[in-house]
Amino acid sequence: MNCDLLGKVSLVTGAARGIGQAIGDRLARSGSRVVYTDIDGAGAAAAAGKHAGCVGWKLDVTKADEIAAVVRRIETELLRLDVLVNNAGINSLSHRVNIDEYPRDEWDKIIAVDLTGVYEVSRHAAPLLRRSKCARIVNIASIAGIVPLRLQCAYVAAKAGVVNLTRAMALELGPQGILVNGIAPGSTLSEGTRALFYGADGKFHDKVQRMLDHVPLARPANPDEIAVAALFLADPENSYMNGHVLVVDGGWTAGYHRDF
Repeated sequence: MNCDLLGKVSLVTGAARGIGQAIGDRLARSGSRVVYTDIDGAGAAAAAGKHAGCVGWKLDVTKADEIAAVVRRIETELLRLDVLVNNAGINSLSHRVNIDEYPRDEWDKIIAVDLTGVYEVSRHAAPLLRRSKCARIVNIASIAGIVPLRLQCAYVAAKAGVVNLTRAMALELGPQGILVNGIAPGSTLSEGTRALFYGADGKFHDKVQRMLDHVPLARPANPDEIAVAALFLADPENSYMNGHVLVVDGGWTAGYHRDF
């Protein structure tokens, strides 16, 4: 899938690898100049280096001063911003426990990146986005924000926050010409999910088939399958969708999947 983003500038957070990199690549192949950002600045630069005209910069979405500096740099060097993809996110790899055992510091870290990071980047980028004639914000949530999952209360709360923050932003920014939508991916192949499930030494590798039994397509997504949805939401021709969270989960949340 491609769309015409020639002359447009896009900012993608968490773009050094995984879903973020795949989204950046899709936007770049459609003609956009993409600012790949990540707390791993070298990784962002390496991802951007594959596409002419794209750049990769370090950005920690928990630091407002870094966000402000990146937006100023975009305004100064690239002169415009048309698409923002709030992708940066983390989850706990070690704490899969009930809420009464869940560490407060882990809660604070996940909320800071996954929810407050979306708020901070969006509020800093909105004034520049308003100058575009076809501005788009795409927030990456999760099915965990739609159907709560056990033993990851911080991630579930953060992603549920992203879902309703997306809708609130759509109400506020839509009248100003900025369409805001979200994506709720299901389980997707990444470094994190390999460490938990899909790698041979994954922490919960022995349970992966039980999880996939709930997915009608019986497999995880690859990052590019999520990126296709992001490109659709960023497409200037997709001009009347606002406040929607697009579920891309292989049918996981469509209903109770059983073999009888």
